Amino acid sequence: MRRQMVRAALFVGAVGALIAAVGPGTANGQLAGSDTVVVDCSGHSQVRPSSYLIACGDGNNGLVSLRWTQWGPTSAVGRGLDKVNDCVPYCAAGRFHSYPVTVRLDTARPEPGRQGRSHYTVLHLHYTADTPPHTPRDTSYPIR
Repeated sequence: MRRQMVRAALFVGAVGALIAAVGPGTANGQLAGSDTVVVDCSGHSQVRPSSYLIACGDGNNGLVSLRWTQWGPTSAVGRGLDKVNDCVPYCAAGRFHSYPVTVRLDTARPEPGRQGRSHYTVLHLHYTADTPPHTPRDTSYPIR
Protein backbone atom coordinates (compact mmCIF):
# COMPACT_ATOMS: atom_id res chain seq x y z
CA MET A 1 0.00 0.00 0.00
CA ARG A 2 2.78 2.42 0.90
CA ARG A 3 4.53 1.68 -2.40
CA GLN A 4 1.37 2.61 -4.34
CA MET A 5 1.11 5.90 -2.44
CA VAL A 6 4.73 6.73 -3.25
CA ARG A 7 4.15 5.94 -6.95
CA ALA A 8 1.02 8.08 -6.99
CA ALA A 9 2.88 10.97 -5.35
CA LEU A 10 5.72 10.66 -7.88
CA PHE A 11 3.24 10.62 -10.75
CA VAL A 12 1.45 13.73 -9.48
CA GLY A 13 4.80 15.48 -9.01
CA ALA A 14 5.91 14.56 -12.53
CA VAL A 15 2.68 15.89 -14.03
CA GLY A 16 3.11 19.14 -12.07
CA ALA A 17 6.69 19.51 -13.31
CA LEU A 18 5.58 18.93 -16.90
CA ILE A 19 2.87 21.58 -16.62
CA ALA A 20 5.37 24.04 -15.14
CA ALA A 21 7.88 23.33 -17.92
CA VAL A 22 5.31 23.91 -20.67
CA GLY A 23 4.38 27.30 -19.26
CA PRO A 24 1.11 29.01 -18.43
CA GLY A 25 -2.06 27.85 -20.07
CA THR A 26 -4.32 29.89 -22.24
CA ALA A 27 -7.91 30.78 -21.63
CA ASN A 28 -9.10 27.87 -23.75
CA GLY A 29 -6.30 25.53 -22.69
CA GLN A 30 -4.93 25.25 -26.23
CA LEU A 31 -2.26 27.15 -28.11
CA ALA A 32 -2.56 26.50 -31.82
CA GLY A 33 0.58 26.91 -33.90
CA SER A 34 -1.00 29.66 -36.01
CA ASP A 35 -2.51 31.75 -33.19
CA THR A 36 -1.27 35.30 -32.74
CA VAL A 37 0.03 35.53 -29.19
CA VAL A 38 0.97 38.09 -26.58
CA VAL A 39 4.29 37.49 -24.84
CA ASP A 40 4.34 37.98 -21.07
CA CYS A 41 7.15 39.22 -18.81
CA SER A 42 8.56 35.69 -18.53
CA GLY A 43 8.71 35.29 -22.30
CA HIS A 44 5.75 32.86 -22.43
CA SER A 45 3.35 33.06 -25.35
CA GLN A 46 -0.30 33.43 -24.34
CA VAL A 47 -3.65 33.54 -26.11
CA ARG A 48 -6.54 35.38 -24.42
CA PRO A 49 -4.85 35.70 -21.00
CA SER A 50 -7.07 36.54 -18.05
CA SER A 51 -4.31 38.74 -16.59
CA TYR A 52 -1.26 40.51 -17.96
CA LEU A 53 1.56 42.24 -16.07
CA ILE A 54 2.49 45.62 -17.54
CA ALA A 55 5.23 46.63 -15.06
CA CYS A 56 7.54 43.63 -15.39
CA GLY A 57 10.28 45.11 -13.20
CA ASP A 58 8.32 45.81 -10.02
CA GLY A 59 4.80 44.42 -10.56
CA ASN A 60 3.13 47.72 -9.68
CA ASN A 61 0.85 47.79 -12.74
CA GLY A 62 -1.08 44.95 -14.34
CA LEU A 63 -4.30 44.00 -16.07
CA VAL A 64 -6.75 41.60 -14.39
CA SER A 65 -10.21 40.20 -15.10
CA LEU A 66 -9.55 40.35 -18.84
CA ARG A 67 -12.39 39.25 -21.12
CA TRP A 68 -11.58 39.17 -24.82
CA THR A 69 -14.25 39.93 -27.43
CA GLN A 70 -11.90 39.58 -30.41
CA TRP A 71 -8.61 37.73 -30.93
CA GLY A 72 -7.39 37.74 -34.50
CA PRO A 73 -4.25 37.67 -36.61
CA THR A 74 -3.79 41.48 -36.59
CA SER A 75 -5.44 42.66 -33.36
CA ALA A 76 -7.18 41.64 -30.15
CA VAL A 77 -9.79 43.61 -28.18
CA GLY A 78 -11.02 43.12 -24.64
CA ARG A 79 -12.04 44.68 -21.34
CA GLY A 80 -10.68 44.43 -17.84
CA LEU A 81 -9.21 46.31 -14.92
CA ASP A 82 -5.85 48.06 -14.73
CA LYS A 83 -4.57 47.56 -11.16
CA VAL A 84 -2.07 50.28 -10.32
CA ASN A 85 -0.08 50.79 -7.12
CA ASP A 86 -0.29 54.40 -5.92
CA CYS A 87 3.18 54.05 -4.29
CA VAL A 88 2.12 56.37 -1.43
CA PRO A 89 4.15 57.00 0.64
CA TYR A 90 6.39 54.54 -1.30
CA CYS A 91 5.62 51.53 -3.46
CA ALA A 92 6.13 48.84 -0.81
CA ALA A 93 3.57 50.60 1.41
CA GLY A 94 1.27 51.69 -1.42
CA ARG A 95 -2.22 50.49 -2.24
CA PHE A 96 -3.51 49.08 -5.51
CA HIS A 97 -6.41 50.84 -7.22
CA SER A 98 -8.50 49.41 -10.08
CA TYR A 99 -9.40 51.35 -13.21
CA PRO A 100 -11.76 49.93 -15.87
CA VAL A 101 -10.14 49.79 -19.31
CA THR A 102 -10.66 48.60 -22.82
CA VAL A 103 -7.60 46.85 -24.15
CA ARG A 104 -6.34 46.54 -27.71
CA LEU A 105 -3.32 44.54 -28.83
CA ASP A 106 -1.98 45.13 -32.32
CA THR A 107 1.04 45.54 -34.61
CA ALA A 108 1.61 41.81 -34.98
CA ARG A 109 5.10 40.71 -35.99
CA PRO A 110 6.53 37.23 -36.65
CA GLU A 111 7.46 35.51 -33.40
CA PRO A 112 11.18 34.61 -33.41
CA GLY A 113 11.75 30.87 -33.54
CA ARG A 114 8.06 30.07 -34.15
CA GLN A 115 7.45 29.68 -37.85
CA GLY A 116 3.93 30.70 -38.79
CA ARG A 117 3.16 32.38 -35.46
CA SER A 118 3.00 36.11 -34.77
CA HIS A 119 2.96 38.13 -31.55
CA TYR A 120 1.39 41.48 -30.79
CA THR A 121 3.93 44.24 -30.13
CA VAL A 122 1.77 47.14 -28.87
CA LEU A 123 -0.69 47.26 -25.95
CA HIS A 124 -3.23 50.13 -25.99
CA LEU A 125 -5.35 51.05 -22.97
CA HIS A 126 -8.39 53.30 -22.92
CA TYR A 127 -9.61 54.20 -19.43
CA THR A 128 -13.40 54.17 -19.45
CA ALA A 129 -13.82 56.04 -16.14
CA ASP A 130 -11.14 57.54 -13.88
CA THR A 131 -7.48 57.30 -14.78
CA PRO A 132 -4.44 56.77 -12.55
CA PRO A 133 -2.80 60.07 -11.56
CA HIS A 134 -0.70 61.62 -14.35
CA THR A 135 -1.96 59.04 -16.87
CA PRO A 136 -3.75 60.06 -20.07
CA ARG A 137 -7.11 58.47 -20.90
CA ASP A 138 -5.47 56.71 -23.86
CA THR A 139 -2.00 55.23 -23.45
CA SER A 140 0.14 52.66 -25.21
CA TYR A 141 2.97 50.36 -24.18
CA PRO A 142 5.45 48.49 -26.38
CA ILE A 143 5.55 44.73 -25.88
CA ARG A 144 8.83 42.95 -26.54
